Amino acid sequence: MVVGRLGAYAVVLLMLLPVGKASAFFCVQMAVFGLCLGGSFAPNHKGMPIVPPMSKIDFFRRQVLMSRNVKGGPFVDFAMGGLNYQIEHHLFPSMPQPNLKRVQPIVREYCAEHDVSYTEVGIFASYGIVVGYLNNVGLRAREPFECPVVSQYRG
Repeated sequence: MVVGRLGAYAVVLLMLLPVGKASAFFCVQMAVFGLCLGGSFAPNHKGMPIVPPMSKIDFFRRQVLMSRNVKGGPFVDFAMGGLNYQIEHHLFPSMPQPNLKRVQPIVREYCAEHDVSYTEVGIFASYGIVVGYLNNVGLRAREPFECPVVSQYRG
């Protein structure tokens, strides 16, 4: 279905625009889409703890401790398409997006009862965390990165 949709989209573009303009339009539209999608996903996970593969952690704690919710009202709910309720989304992946907001107080209360940290920050704070995290792993890294795959082939 995805390939069919993109193919139909390309056909419509080629019918309406010359090849060069259609290609440029498609590339810019995909880049903007990727930027918007990344802007919705990054604030929920970047800078959160990463569980080592060998760790034994139950499903509930894995979902709650490795995600963060982004608060900000109806505009943020609309702009992020419900992904700002990331903890609830991870706990109940098939739950319809409008219900995530309704179940949030229940999940928050359950976390408090079981002493599990429930992380929720504002939209600007979440992007600040993302930028700080990316700077920490990128720009501020003092040691040169050694790729584990490359290092196994070097003698």
